[in-house]
Amino acid sequence: MAGVSADYYARLEQGRPINPSPAVVEAIGHALRLDEASLAHLKDLVGVTTTRSSARAPSVQRLRPGLHRLLDSLDSALPALILGRRSAVLGANRMARALFADFDAMPAKERNYTRWLFLDKDARDLFVDWEVQARAAVENLRLDAVRASERQATQALVADLRERSEDFDHWWQQHRVHQRTHGSKRLRHPLVGELTVEYETLALPGDSETTLFLYTAEPGSASAHALNLLASWTLAEPPTSPEHSRD
Repeated sequence: MAGVSADYYARLEQGRPINPSPAVVEAIGHALRLDEASLAHLKDLVGVTTTRSSARAPSVQRLRPGLHRLLDSLDSALPALILGRRSAVLGANRMARALFADFDAMPAKERNYTRWLFLDKDARDLFVDWEVQARAAVENLRLDAVRASERQATQALVADLRERSEDFDHWWQQHRVHQRTHGSKRLRHPLVGELTVEYETLALPGDSETTLFLYTAEPGSASAHALNLLASWTLAEPPTSPEHSRD
């Protein structure tokens, strides 16, 4: 079906030193009926992807000031997160911190969406569909593990999560991949109750390893009402001026 011999395909599976063309990898992917994310993962593994930059990526990712301003401008409208390599939380606006967790208050090393999802009890309590969200996070991290620079940091994160979470270790060994482009999350929020949010992802130009996540709710729904209540609650937070602290 792929137009290659069984011997050639076996040597490719065994990791022998052969260099298949992009067309051959495409044909094998289609023969195996791989979805888009799995086909991209296969290309990364074999080494024929054309999306990888030859420039060395900085070891520490930082957001441009304009992106911080973008997050802040969305505060009263909708929750927004920016994730980087290995699902590191690079930025979160006030609504996202109120909806999920205060990532800004976490130590920098722990400011990671997948780590929070598996190791924080509050995350398990927050998501009604925790298993669905957690599996997707594992599968997205495996997809990212081949693409991302700084492989040692990725391996260290995976090793730590495999040691500390049986669920993560079980799903990691399944070798499935998933690319988060859009979807929904069901939450049981301690302040506003149950709600469902839809998310869309936007790739940021000039940085293929950084993604903006925007969360919305269906207009007029109970979930939209819950988000509006949460927005009102966050806007009502007292200012942190010295005079107010003394009060």
